[in-house]
Amino acid sequence: MDYCAAPYRPEKISERRWDKVLPGAAELMAIALRQARRGAFSDNSFAAPLQRLLKAYEEEADLSFLGRYATRFDIMRCLSNLLRLDAAEEENPAIREAPILQPVFITGLPRSATTFFHALLAQDPENAVPRCWRLLHPYPPEGSLAASFRKAQVEMELGLFRWMTPGIGSLHPLYADAPQECTDITAHIFQSLRFDSTHHIPSYQDWLDGHGHQEAFRFHRRFLQHLQTQHPGRWILKSPDHVFSLEAIRKVYPDAKIVFLHRDPVSVVASCAKLEELLRRPFARHIDRAEVGRHVSSRLVQATRRMMQAGAQSNDILHLHYRELVAAPMEAVAKLYRHCGRVLSPDARRRMQAFAARPKPKRTRQYSLAEFGLEAGSLREAFAPYTQAFAMGAECATHAP
Repeated sequence: MDYCAAPYRPEKISERRWDKVLPGAAELMAIALRQARRGAFSDNSFAAPLQRLLKAYEEEADLSFLGRYATRFDIMRCLSNLLRLDAAEEENPAIREAPILQPVFITGLPRSATTFFHALLAQDPENAVPRCWRLLHPYPPEGSLAASFRKAQVEMELGLFRWMTPGIGSLHPLYADAPQECTDITAHIFQSLRFDSTHHIPSYQDWLDGHGHQEAFRFHRRFLQHLQTQHPGRWILKSPDHVFSLEAIRKVYPDAKIVFLHRDPVSVVASCAKLEELLRRPFARHIDRAEVGRHVSSRLVQATRRMMQAGAQSNDILHLHYRELVAAPMEAVAKLYRHCGRVLSPDARRRMQAFAARPKPKRTRQYSLAEFGLEAGSLREAFAPYTQAFAMGAECATHAP
C-alpha cells in the first residue's frame, strides 16, 4: 500500500476564490476522497463538528489571506490522515485490537513545566510519547524513507512558522521530533481545544464545552493504536487542556494515571496570553489583546476550578508542584514511577539525569499583564481558592519559563 499516494495539493482545493470563501465540510470531504481514491470515510461523524468549525472560522476568526490558506491546508491534512487510518485498518484489522495499557496523562496549568517533564520522561526508552511530526503524519510507517521525508518536511514547515512568528520559540518548542500535546490528535475529528488557541472562535469553543470530549478521546485511542503498532511503548501523554477532558479520559482509558502540575496562576497568565497572541497572529487580520487577555484568564480560572473539583473527587491523582519539579526533577520522576507502579531502569535514569543537566536557555523577556488589559490584584483574587487549596505561595515574576 502506498501511503504517500495523492498528496494534498492546496491549489486543487476549489475552482472558486479560495482566499475569499471557505468551502463547506461536504466539499472538503469530497476533495479528500477524490485525492485518496476512496469511496467513503469509515466514520463521518466528524462532518458536523467540521462544519461548526468552518462556520466559526468564517464568521468570527477574521482570517487573513494566510489564515484562509492555513486552515484549508490543516483541514485537508486531517481528512487525508483519516482516510489513511481507514486504509491501514483494512489492510491490518488487528490495529484496532491493540491494547493501550495504563497511559499517563500529564496536565495542569500551562507554563508549569509540563513540557519539560514530558520531554524528561521521554528519555526512558520504554516510554512512548507522541512526536510532533507523527501527529501531523501518522503514515508513512515509521522507519521508511517516505517517513524520513515527512519528518524533514515538518521541520521545514515549523522553521517557517518560527520565522513568521518571532518569539514563539522561547515560549514553546516547535521541532519535528519534540514531544507534542494530544490536541493535535483530537484535531483530526475537529473536536479539539487547539483550534481555540490559534483562532478567535468563541461559538466553536462554547459548542465543544457543551458537547464534551468523549468522541474525541475514542478517536485519540484509535490514533494511538496506529502509532503503537509502529513503535510500541508505555504512553506518556501531556496537555494542559486535559483538565477539561478528565471525565472523557477516564471513560475511554479506565486504567489511566493522571498527573497534575501546579503553579501560581498569576505568574503564568501574561506568558499564556503572549503565547496565544503569537499563535493567532499569522492567521488573523487583527488581534485584540484585551480579548486575548480575557479569554486566557477566564480559561485558566475554569481550569483551576476543574482541578480543584477533580482533586476533591479522586485520591488517585498525583499532584506535583512546579517548584519541586524544577528544583529536583529526578525526585518528581521517582514519585511518578511509584504512582504508576513502574521501575526506573538504570539506563533510563542515566538518560534522564543527562537531559536534566543540560544547560537551560536563559529567558529574560517578561510579559506585562497590562499589555492584555489585566491586573494582578484581580487575578490574585480570582485564583485564591485554587492557590489556597493546593498551598501555593505567590511567585513575584509575571514571566513563566
